[in-house]
Amino acid sequence: MMKNKNYLRGFFTLVFLLFAILFVFRNKYIFESDTKYENGISTNHILNSESCFACHTMTKGFSNYHNPELIGCASCHLGNTIAFTKEEAHKGMILIPGNLADAKETCGTCHPNELNKINTSLMTTNCGLVAVDKFIFGEADSPDYHYHIKDIKNSPSDKHLRDLCANCHLGAEKTSYGPITEISRGGGCNACHLNYSKEATDDLDAYLASNKKKLPSFHPSTNIFVNDTHCFGCHSRSSRISTNYIGFQETLLNKEEVKNKTEYKVFEDERVYKFIEEDVHHTKGLLCIDCHSSHEVMGDGNTYSHAEQAVKVQCIDCHFKNKANTIPYDSLDTESRLVFLHRDYKHTDKQIIVTKKDKNPLVNTFIDSKGKAFLIGKKDGKLHNIKQQSLVCSGDNAHENVSCSSCHSSWTPRCIGCHNQFDKDETSGFDLLDKKYVKGQWKEYVAEFSSSKPALGIRETKEGKKIEPAIPGMILTIDKGSYSNKNIGEDVSFHRLYAPNSPHTITKNVRDCKSCHSNAATLGYGNGTLTYEIKNNNGKWVFIPEYALNENDNLPEDAWIPFLKKEDKSIIKSTRTDFRPFNVSEQKRLLLVGACLQCHKDDSKVMKQTLEVGLNPMMKKLSKACLLPKN
Repeated sequence: MMKNKNYLRGFFTLVFLLFAILFVFRNKYIFESDTKYENGISTNHILNSESCFACHTMTKGFSNYHNPELIGCASCHLGNTIAFTKEEAHKGMILIPGNLADAKETCGTCHPNELNKINTSLMTTNCGLVAVDKFIFGEADSPDYHYHIKDIKNSPSDKHLRDLCANCHLGAEKTSYGPITEISRGGGCNACHLNYSKEATDDLDAYLASNKKKLPSFHPSTNIFVNDTHCFGCHSRSSRISTNYIGFQETLLNKEEVKNKTEYKVFEDERVYKFIEEDVHHTKGLLCIDCHSSHEVMGDGNTYSHAEQAVKVQCIDCHFKNKANTIPYDSLDTESRLVFLHRDYKHTDKQIIVTKKDKNPLVNTFIDSKGKAFLIGKKDGKLHNIKQQSLVCSGDNAHENVSCSSCHSSWTPRCIGCHNQFDKDETSGFDLLDKKYVKGQWKEYVAEFSSSKPALGIRETKEGKKIEPAIPGMILTIDKGSYSNKNIGEDVSFHRLYAPNSPHTITKNVRDCKSCHSNAATLGYGNGTLTYEIKNNNGKWVFIPEYALNENDNLPEDAWIPFLKKEDKSIIKSTRTDFRPFNVSEQKRLLLVGACLQCHKDDSKVMKQTLEVGLNPMMKKLSKACLLPKN
């Protein structure tokens, strides 16, 4: 009997030792003798705490601050960290963390402040997009109300948004593996912070090709190194900021029509663009985030109706007149210090430029001991000398209320002749918000894409009046009857709304004076011939439009306002309540200078003097040869 007990004791001891050896063999990295420490934390402690490391060994590619040796795997992916079978360990696991649906349990556990700000940002709420759409559909009496894209239902406007617009918001989930591309939309934190190296991309391809059996050796990185592709998917739509910035204007051509034509480019979604001229900042290799800091991109916790309210950076912040607004490194907020740290900047002893609005730090800038300003390019670390305003700009007292982009934007896109109609018989409609196929869909028919120098309008706020660029953003018809069981064409609304625009086609050289003061499109009349005729010692402006008159309002198809005619002030002409076209008095004043430019060149003595002292003093010095317009 004793022998049997000893035999059983020995047998179980041997089995235990075999299991122990097997466990140590499978988890040998846990028992390495060289213990690593990061910020006082033993990485062996992390490695011992999660069973994930039993299978996922020797994986590379993580960013320094998201290395599993520091934060584990479960802090991002969740799952069961004490189970050793695949089925049990993967219970509750999130394969693609960072979508807003799970961000509170994943990214938000370490970054709660950033998540709170993201949730109220325009990139998440799409407030302006929803507000303007509801306004033009007649479902709201103002384009300034606050909305959230996730709350829309199925009104005509809501359905229009679901069919054509609701893809571009951070709440849209990323559901497939892979890097961010030109056609990516949404993805929560992934939208900006997910980066795949070549090795990670190759490993992903091999993993999928092996029917998900060959585990990748390289993991994609989550970091702050945002590139322009992260922005492109959403910001190449609507006013097409991303494509403007790199110099391309959308066309209605197809890819077959532009084969072997070098001035055209076909993007991933097969839209065809024509090269016009790129932004000067793009020629220098600057990224979107070189100007638009995390405080802007992720939001500041406040709710805004429209993008221009959320954007804080201005040209004058870097290209200042006399002295930049700055703060020392020690005064940086926590978020800005983290960006500074992650990018390994060294200028802690320098003054850092902050925006005039809200004092947001531009941590990649500094002022040296001689007062010169510099910007460190976030793409390549290249040091760029920031030039102050030229003497022409800083000494120009006549254009103090004109935005920099009004003069320095080389071109802007134009879209006219748009018609929206609901096709109730469409069997392959797709709801962009719910991500499902539906029957019936709104369709948009565009007559023409083109480009020109931007029109100009006036932003009127409590701070005063500012002249800014504008585009014919919504000259369109909406067949609302097609959605509500009426006959097609029975209930059609027409809208002529220009939109304020930041073209992102900045050039060093400015547009010439005539392109503002005697250009029909700039003044809001649309393309055409605007001439100053002199008969019997009388001057008169004459305008011949390029486009036929629209039957809905008897204005040229691309016009914003009629030529030198008063309008009903109750009619809203813009997608903003604080932005409007020039009134007749302002048009006449602009055309008065245009008349002077028929004889006096831009760089003439009299015109330079006008810039310095203004128009009114110069009007007292008119010669008898000056013939002013009578209209």
